[in-house]
Amino acid sequence: MAWIALILSVVVLWVASLCKILQGSSSASKSTFLEEGGSTRRRNVLLVIAHPDDESMFFAPVINYLVSEGHNLHILCMSTGNADGMGSIRKEELYLASAVLKVSTNIVRKYIGPVDIWLSTLLGRCLRTGQSHCLLNLYPRRSYNAMAQHSSQWVWYRKLFVAFSSYTYVNTLKKIASWFTA
Repeated sequence: MAWIALILSVVVLWVASLCKILQGSSSASKSTFLEEGGSTRRRNVLLVIAHPDDESMFFAPVINYLVSEGHNLHILCMSTGNADGMGSIRKEELYLASAVLKVSTNIVRKYIGPVDIWLSTLLGRCLRTGQSHCLLNLYPRRSYNAMAQHSSQWVWYRKLFVAFSSYTYVNTLKKIASWFTA
């Protein structure tokens, strides 16, 4: 009988988390993300990833946020993912996934899922230094569809990862000190 209560609790927490996603972010840090001195100008942002599919598996909330705010997002992938001789396929899949995520295609080129939203939101509120930003993914289905464009990598365990990974639902970014001043 205790296992039924446990399963029911997990389901209720899951549903509440999804409702939070659909409701949108109430994070105070959202208004200061990428702002400098009160300026809300559009920025050029470079997202560096190691392999094709990392943009969908780990950074979809950040990508969705930046694109929705009108920032110029560029993706630099450090490899073609050619470990199994599929580099050209995986490169094309990166273009397809970027199109799903609405990243401009002319330049393109861990496991607790939505429950992590509560932890990220709580930490963001407790650490009100203005340097931590919690970005909720308002389009988790878009993340799933973007990862599905990597058909060579779209196997059962990746489907589970994307469905249950916290990276699909929320990214928490922390500003680090700059090594140089512009």
